[in-house]
Amino acid sequence: MDSVKLLEENPIIAAVKNESELEIALKSEVQVIFVLFGDIIDIKSISEKIDLSNKVGIIHIDLIEGITGREAGIRYLKAETKFKGVISTKPQVVKYAKNYGLLGIQRVFIFDTLSLNNAKKHLGTECDAIEVLPGVIPKVIEKLADKAGKPIVAGGLIESKEEVITALNSGATCVSTTRKEIWTM
Repeated sequence: MDSVKLLEENPIIAAVKNESELEIALKSEVQVIFVLFGDIIDIKSISEKIDLSNKVGIIHIDLIEGITGREAGIRYLKAETKFKGVISTKPQVVKYAKNYGLLGIQRVFIFDTLSLNNAKKHLGTECDAIEVLPGVIPKVIEKLADKAGKPIVAGGLIESKEEVITALNSGATCVSTTRKEIWTM
């Protein structure tokens, strides 16, 4: 899967936190869905629903109950689900995902200069893309986009069309949002 192309062709990503949001995303025009909920029992069926809707599901493994970010957890996702990628704050988890042919997205939280500098220093070379939160800080997106050399997903606190446009103009490849109104832009 060409991650850059996938993200460039889908500037709006639905981030879903529960089953009802998932159902709305499945009926929307959005083609990529970040799954931010679930447990080891239901993630297989969640992934199958997304796949049957001809959409790409990417799971935030750090938020899934009963699955660890260890290699066995990634192996399970690859063998038993239809997810095409993994999001994690842990570089090693992203590396495991890549080793198993999954898209790997490194999530970083930026809240001050120190965290920005740490993010720039520790960006996993194994990741396909970086999700930066909050996604409403154009200056941070610009600096990470310049340094990273890979797609930037702006996420968190994006609530309007103007914020989407600002994030994209600052160097983000796409945005992830739980705001259903933005999914239909």
